Amino acid sequence: MLEYITLPNQVLPPVAPYSHAVRAGDFLFVTGQLAEDPETGKVIKGAIEQQTQQVMENLKLVLNHAQTSFNRVVMARIFVTDFRYYETVNQIYASYFKTERLPCRTTVGVMGLAGFGDVEIDLIVYCGE
Repeated sequence: MLEYITLPNQVLPPVAPYSHAVRAGDFLFVTGQLAEDPETGKVIKGAIEQQTQQVMENLKLVLNHAQTSFNRVVMARIFVTDFRYYETVNQIYASYFKTERLPCRTTVGVMGLAGFGDVEIDLIVYCGE
């Protein structure tokens, strides 16, 4: 069974043709989130700290809407446009997880991201028992 999850436009308007998440059996696949302002859908062009915090808050919105949390994340992929941001992104990212429940992770350096953001993160979440 597949369930396509899209948040209401007034909460986090999608900026492209995608679902915010898709539940496939016991797994939830969360679309990569950028530092979009949840009210306007525009990518914040601020400091990497501000962008990363917004990315994580946007992920939290999607997880809450899907009735799950960061405690259930099994895999994360982080995309950054400059590896000089690596430590800063790590610190903010890690603050959303319990140290004994850190998910698997891949971090990839990229030439660019949609909306010209500097960080994007997607998640795979286990929702089974």
